[in-house]
Amino acid sequence: MKYFFQSLLKTIPVLILITLIVFLLVRVTGDPVSLMLPETATDAERDSLRESMGFNDPIMIQYFNYLGDLVTGDFGDSFRYNTDALNLILERLPATIELAIAAMIVAIVISVPLGILSAVKRNSFFDLFITGGAVLGKAMPNFWLGIMLILLLSVTFQFFPVSGRGTFGHLVLPAITLGTGIAAEMTRLIRSSMLEILGQDFIRTARSKGLGEAIIVNKHAFRNALIPVVTIMALQTSTLIGGTLITETVFAWPGLGQLLVQSVNLRDMAVVQAATFIIAIFVILSNLIADLVYRLLDPRIKYD
Repeated sequence: MKYFFQSLLKTIPVLILITLIVFLLVRVTGDPVSLMLPETATDAERDSLRESMGFNDPIMIQYFNYLGDLVTGDFGDSFRYNTDALNLILERLPATIELAIAAMIVAIVISVPLGILSAVKRNSFFDLFITGGAVLGKAMPNFWLGIMLILLLSVTFQFFPVSGRGTFGHLVLPAITLGTGIAAEMTRLIRSSMLEILGQDFIRTARSKGLGEAIIVNKHAFRNALIPVVTIMALQTSTLIGGTLITETVFAWPGLGQLLVQSVNLRDMAVVQAATFIIAIFVILSNLIADLVYRLLDPRIKYD
């Protein structure tokens, strides 16, 4: 618990740095007032809106005001949706979390058995086929795979809906699209971890005792090979969130990714800053949880 709370404190400067980077990037992309008002707006109307939103203040004053609003949970209002930006993010967040969890389940279901089989059958046809497929899966862009799945399984055979959200069928294709690249990377990592563990002394000792190969692989080898897998799963949180930006756009999935893409195009600063902040929190917490899971998998790991 001491390590947990110390790690939480260390996330504060990281979040502050993230807010500063996003704050500066959003403001150097152009004048948001020109997007909020119609082209027929007068200069007086533009100056009045700029003054009311604090855009005439020095940049550091704007940033400190922004930080003060963050402390109270006030990210401002979206000028496009005319509603609180944080509430808008929280409305879309469940759909993104649903898609991310489904994609991770797809990745685990594919990568765990294939990674173990590839390690156990090292240098065999199965090993070459699986490793080749993993390289191919990692190389395929999400948007291309999503479009191909839509053309094949939705348009040609009509097995699944083309787009939208609401039923299990709507979730299948986006989850496969997002989970394939992660599954490819995890398969290669599980294979290499299993090969390293299978060559260690305690595995040879277990075999000398007459234990079955299934028990050796599943109980002894796989658990010890999980630590790097947990690491990559935590690191894939950012990949999942980044992948949803493309996947949600391809499948018209009403989640945070689609909202963020639209807000960036329209320079809806309140939504962009709120979404980035929430995403950063999820990535940081996922890495912190991974650190704690290490201790459960390997009691030899100590936290100082």
